[in-house]
Amino acid sequence: MNGPVLSLDVADTGDREEFRRAVVAGLSATPRAIPAKFLYDARGSALFDEICDLPEYYLTRTETKILEQHAGEIGERAGPGCALVEFGSGSSVKSRLLIEALPDLALYAPIDISREHLEATAARLRRDYPGLRVEPVCADFMGPVPPIEHAARRVGFFPGSTIGNLEPAQATAFLRNARQLVGDDGALVLGVDLKKDPQVLHEAYNDSAGVTAAFTLNLLRRMNRELHATFDLAGFAHEAFYNPAEGRIEIYFRSLRNQSVTVAGRRFDFVEGERVHTEYSYKYDEAGIGALARSGGFRIAESWTDPSRLFAVVYLEAAG
Repeated sequence: MNGPVLSLDVADTGDREEFRRAVVAGLSATPRAIPAKFLYDARGSALFDEICDLPEYYLTRTETKILEQHAGEIGERAGPGCALVEFGSGSSVKSRLLIEALPDLALYAPIDISREHLEATAARLRRDYPGLRVEPVCADFMGPVPPIEHAARRVGFFPGSTIGNLEPAQATAFLRNARQLVGDDGALVLGVDLKKDPQVLHEAYNDSAGVTAAFTLNLLRRMNRELHATFDLAGFAHEAFYNPAEGRIEIYFRSLRNQSVTVAGRRFDFVEGERVHTEYSYKYDEAGIGALARSGGFRIAESWTDPSRLFAVVYLEAAG
């Protein structure tokens, strides 16, 4: 049980052609947009870990407290000998709370698109939990994920309100894929950011230290490095705001002047004030969570929140 870490590398280290196609298509579209998953190269993943520690970014610390308080209850619901499958594992900090709470955990399978970040996380977990079978899966969890060959009951874990980064149809598609992966007797532990005072949301996505801005603009650095782009980072700015009609935070990079940029041999002209969308972050209320769960083939078995009702951790069971 203490063999080498297995990496099922679906996303191929290169993946550069997919990145090129997505960027060229996104910058050619109206309005312009680049999928949020490309924010998470190695540096982007590290910057996001920094964001999670910012004072304005309540999401991580609030969710962590909820998990600390209720991990035992989650373990009781999951039962002994299950397999924990985490979608978009990041640094797996919160996963450790479940790893330690789930009795006789048979397997931990973190799924993440950043292979370098994933392998570093898996190595730390192997070191800290030498008796635990760790099988990292390098893949986009929104696409096909290879079957996890283990007979144990599967419990999915999707923390960090990452479900909010998905538009409603995408969120439903994700939940249906997760439902298929965990099976008829499986479950999913889901972190969901709740609707709240818009000023609290604004501060969370526009931190005073500028880390979130660096995270957004790192996408331009990545295009410069991998696609031979000519973005001048001083010519663009991070922009994030709450759209109450849609119930979501919207994140963009915005051109500060009229300018032209070459990306993968293609020229793109930007006018002053033009925005390129990078990410949404939907916020939910109780009714919205229930409707979302049902659309994906789950039912809410239990829900926990903090005293201020900023965030919820929901235990979903597969519905018949």
